[in-house]
Amino acid sequence: MRVRFILSRKYCTSIAISSNSQISRYARLGQIEKARRVFDQMPDKTIVSWNSIVAGYFQSNQPGEARKLFDRMLERNTVSWNGLISGYVKNGMIIEARKVFDSMPERNVVSWTSMVRGYVQEGIISEAESLFWQMPERNVVSWTVMLGGLIQEGRIDEARRLYDMMPEKDVVTRTNMIGGYFQVGRLAEAREIFDEMPRRNVVSWTTMVSGYVHNNQVDVARKLFEVMPEKNEVSWTAMLIGYTQCGRIEEASELFHAMPDKSVVACNAIILGYGQNGEVAKAREVFDNMRERDDRTWSAMIKVYERKGFELEALDLFTLMQRESVRPNFPSLISVLSVCGSLASLDYGRQIHAQLVRNQFDHDVYVASVLMTMYVKCGNLVKANQVFNRFAAKDIVMWNSMITGYAQHGLGEKALQIFQEMCSLGISPDEITFIGVLSACSYSGKVEQGLEIFETMKSKYQVEPRTEHYACMVDLLGRAGKVKEAMDLIKKMPVEADAIVWGALLGACRQHMKLDLAEVAAKKLTELEPNKAGPYVLLSNIYASQGRWHDVAELRKNMRTRSVSKSPGCSWIEVEKNVHMFTGGESTGHPDHAMIMRMLEKLGVLLREAGYCPDASFVLHDLEEEEKAHSLGYHSEKLAIAYGLLKVPQGMPIRVMKNLRICGDCHSAIKLISKVMGREVILRDANRFHHFKDGLCSCRDYW
Repeated sequence: MRVRFILSRKYCTSIAISSNSQISRYARLGQIEKARRVFDQMPDKTIVSWNSIVAGYFQSNQPGEARKLFDRMLERNTVSWNGLISGYVKNGMIIEARKVFDSMPERNVVSWTSMVRGYVQEGIISEAESLFWQMPERNVVSWTVMLGGLIQEGRIDEARRLYDMMPEKDVVTRTNMIGGYFQVGRLAEAREIFDEMPRRNVVSWTTMVSGYVHNNQVDVARKLFEVMPEKNEVSWTAMLIGYTQCGRIEEASELFHAMPDKSVVACNAIILGYGQNGEVAKAREVFDNMRERDDRTWSAMIKVYERKGFELEALDLFTLMQRESVRPNFPSLISVLSVCGSLASLDYGRQIHAQLVRNQFDHDVYVASVLMTMYVKCGNLVKANQVFNRFAAKDIVMWNSMITGYAQHGLGEKALQIFQEMCSLGISPDEITFIGVLSACSYSGKVEQGLEIFETMKSKYQVEPRTEHYACMVDLLGRAGKVKEAMDLIKKMPVEADAIVWGALLGACRQHMKLDLAEVAAKKLTELEPNKAGPYVLLSNIYASQGRWHDVAELRKNMRTRSVSKSPGCSWIEVEKNVHMFTGGESTGHPDHAMIMRMLEKLGVLLREAGYCPDASFVLHDLEEEEKAHSLGYHSEKLAIAYGLLKVPQGMPIRVMKNLRICGDCHSAIKLISKVMGREVILRDANRFHHFKDGLCSCRDYW
């Protein structure tokens, strides 16, 4: 009988142990419902079973359910109470953890250490310290947790004193102290502790490598990396990040290919590294070859495309990301918002805005600034203003975005009004503010007001004028026909004039046909930027407008000699979330080419009836008058507008972007198109926005 009882007891015990293991395993896998079913079906629940299921609920972020079960326990031990404390700590519920700690019938070193750890995790280091020094006994874990708290708060000297007091220092403690010293840039002291360590593990070595990398000592890190007795994924990745962060992409690439196991973190780092170095194809190759990707992988590749001007590829990848049910993270949403601004892709921009609202990111001031910039670049000032007005506490970036936005849209009075409102609220303008304000004066012809603001920059607002501000003033004077005054300002500048300043002067010379100063400005520009086509093109424009074809030919010869090529005119329009690109010229590979040509022919007839006469001075080739008129008819912005007339529903504005400055002939033609077709056209060129409506442009022909 006794033998049968013993066997029965052993059998029941083994079942209980098996069930407890199942509960723990299901909880680890996030399958708390299965764990609960096992628990409920147990005929004899031990205290270990109760502790396991309570821990499981905490692990599944259900602290309320965990507490209910704890309160139902008929018997509890110190492990049960400690589990409750550590559960609350893991869920960030430090007040509840402290209440449990204070009500415990009996505490041990684990109870005290859990509570200290909780305060450290929440950044309440003073409370952690107070509790630590009250501890009746401490073990090496207690000391290490407190040491970590002091390091976390940057109190490295106090951490060192605590470290010296420790009766026992294990490898974790020493490694933490090394990391602390690296955190504050005290490399020699970190190395001293490492050299004195009686035993090191792979974490200690990796901390040293990471520490040197963090402090820009990549070569020292590499020497240590080479002599490591054992390396893991983290070690390899730390060394790789060191090379990518300092731009040594060749060494990073070699290391990446030598890695035995390429972690997702390592792949993400090399994608960004290749991207920063302009090797976009290699970055995409790594992305495509990855067996598994996380949200940061997608974000990294989208960021590479965004930063390197591959806007369409960025949008395609973002679409693929959503198709594969990968939830976009904050950086990827911000990157795509920037792309939407660059492409003026308003539909996509609205979609991203909606996602930011759903994820409650739109309350962030930085996000608001990016959203405003996107709406401004998409030509939707009303929406940008709505985002701006939602925020009571606006930062300087938001104010600058609105001022610059109104300036770019030719609404100088509104930009100046925002500037005055900002100053009246006691917000100090910065360098960017004044670029926006002076641009607003320039675009709207407010010469006297611009001069007055420029004079008060330093005296009233303590902002030292920089080259960009002088460029705005040269532009302001030049646009108003005061080209000689603009040249005098350049001569008086306290700093050397850069390409932006000379470019502003050259643009003014083109507008007002000042050939003598144009040649001076163009010469300076070709010295500063010998490979840029802009100055050649502008000077060529002036020569062509005066019929000086020999000089045009000479300029083109110089361009060929110096291997300078002109960027082709390119315009694009978004229709139903698809971006359609057009380059100048009659031939096009667009699938609706025939329809576009018919629309252009129709427009040509309507414009001639309305009195339009092509301005041949904007054709840079020595052609017959009829050929010149034909050439002007196929500028890229006209092709894009023709497509917009075909595809954009009546009543909606046609939004077109152009990579270069709009020519005078296209400007005149689009004004008439808006009148004869009864459509609003919003065109963003390289300089600013033009809102065409009822035969008029928002720039009032002053651009």
